[in-house]
Amino acid sequence: QVQLVESGGGLVQAGGSLRLSCVASGTIFSIYAMYWYRQFPEKQRELVASMTTGGDTNYGDSVKGRFTISRDNAKNMVYLQMNSLKTEDTAPYYCAAVLSASHSASNRTYWGQGTQVTVSS
Repeated sequence: QVQLVESGGGLVQAGGSLRLSCVASGTIFSIYAMYWYRQFPEKQRELVASMTTGGDTNYGDSVKGRFTISRDNAKNMVYLQMNSLKTEDTAPYYCAAVLSASHSASNRTYWGQGTQVTVSS
């Protein structure tokens, strides 16, 4: 069984910074990529940032230049450094990972429970 647990959310003023963390634990053979998503009310989850084990990154247009994703592959962790936060960044943020649980298993996507980020004006 695989679990993803996020931490680091909270309340911050506009212009401030937060750092989110996510750790994947359980039966993990290999991780292909890890992701951060967020979800606004009545909308689908949107990609914030992603990073493959090889180091390739991708960012949503609204966070480019402000957010930075990083990973510690040895610890199965992913981080999201969020700078210059805006009120419109307020949302629950979810960690996800595409990974295989064994040598013979196919890749599957696993999700964390989310951590709330609230940016006040």
